[in-house]
Amino acid sequence: MPDLPNLVWLRAFEAAARQKSFTAAAAELGLTQAAVSHQVRSLEKSFGAMLFVRHARHLELTGLGNAYYPTVAQALEDIAHSTRGLIGPAPARTVTLRAPISTSVLCIAPQLGAFHADHPRLRIRLVSSVWTGSTPEEEVDIDLRLGPASWFGRRAHLLSEETAMAVMAPHLAPALPDMPALFAQNLIHIHGYQDHWLRLSKQEGTPMDDHRAALFVDTSLAAIELAASGAGAAMLMRRYAAPPLAQGRLTQISGAEIPMGQGHYLMPATGENPRSTEVSLVRDWLVTLFGQPLL
Repeated sequence: MPDLPNLVWLRAFEAAARQKSFTAAAAELGLTQAAVSHQVRSLEKSFGAMLFVRHARHLELTGLGNAYYPTVAQALEDIAHSTRGLIGPAPARTVTLRAPISTSVLCIAPQLGAFHADHPRLRIRLVSSVWTGSTPEEEVDIDLRLGPASWFGRRAHLLSEETAMAVMAPHLAPALPDMPALFAQNLIHIHGYQDHWLRLSKQEGTPMDDHRAALFVDTSLAAIELAASGAGAAMLMRRYAAPPLAQGRLTQISGAEIPMGQGHYLMPATGENPRSTEVSLVRDWLVTLFGQPLL
């Protein structure tokens, strides 16, 4: 079949013609814009004729392109139908999302079910860790991290700047008339955020007894449970504290809030197919989720 064009070129042509954009076609096919443009040019060169008129912001089919597109689109659709009929539908691509464990449990997991219900064909693998590095980089499609801007390159996308607030069990809060009374409580410290109580102390001008008995944990999840049980007061990220506050398990100590100097960042995509439709869909959802106002 010497007159049969390269099928890869045909796929690029069909997507670009339907989307009227090399950029949109590239996102759909999981390729770069340059790759799609090159494949279309190769097809045009094999014909010795132009299929598109290239404008600054969109593509326009030439007369030849208009005549050729319906045949190509139908042929590719027939191939897809035939393939599904023989071997069944292609397995859905799994999108692996990595996030800090407390972010996964308190922020992402409670909303993930509703998102998946809206996109039931998506397969999502949520990987949680206390510290980054427990999952090989090549297996991660979307990497959500928490830290100061200085930890990340300029290509990292800031989703949200975070603050920390003092919380404790509701039944203990009435016994705290002022800040000195707060600092007289057992103070729960979270590994990696040990300076939060000291910074609040300096902000409020209230001395902190460094020798007072305190509790130390390595996750905000543990700090939430300790504080809710009445074991003491904890400095929690407002985003993490929002669910137990809404449930009435914790209450905020009025005025006891500080900027963390940290935020949640989406790292530059590094997965096998970082521009795929599935990955883009989950990334866009995260941007929306972390942009919502908190309690």
